[in-house]
Amino acid sequence: MAAAPLRTPDGRYIVVRGRLWRCANPALQAEQSKQWVNDLMAARRAVATARRHGDDAALAAARQRVDAAKQALGERGAVWWSDGAPDLNRRMARNTPYADWYHQHAPDGQP
Repeated sequence: MAAAPLRTPDGRYIVVRGRLWRCANPALQAEQSKQWVNDLMAARRAVATARRHGDDAALAAARQRVDAAKQALGERGAVWWSDGAPDLNRRMARNTPYADWYHQHAPDGQP
């Protein structure tokens, strides 16, 4: 089983291959979060199915569903924190204010 990804001290991001990815909003109710995660997984399966069948219309619709679920979870769109900190989603950790922390906590061999 793979180890859990490194999570920033403020809980806003996980780090995957040196890149920050925004976490879901921890203030979401457990049932809400579960439902949106289920919707997200179903939409991702729909993306794969549409690709396999070469169905561009279904692919576009499935991608919209993925985006809607990710926004509802807080992984995209407006940030869920309120302290005015910028969104650093998809940025390399070494090029962000998390750089020193990342250098101290990154597994060996991480960029």
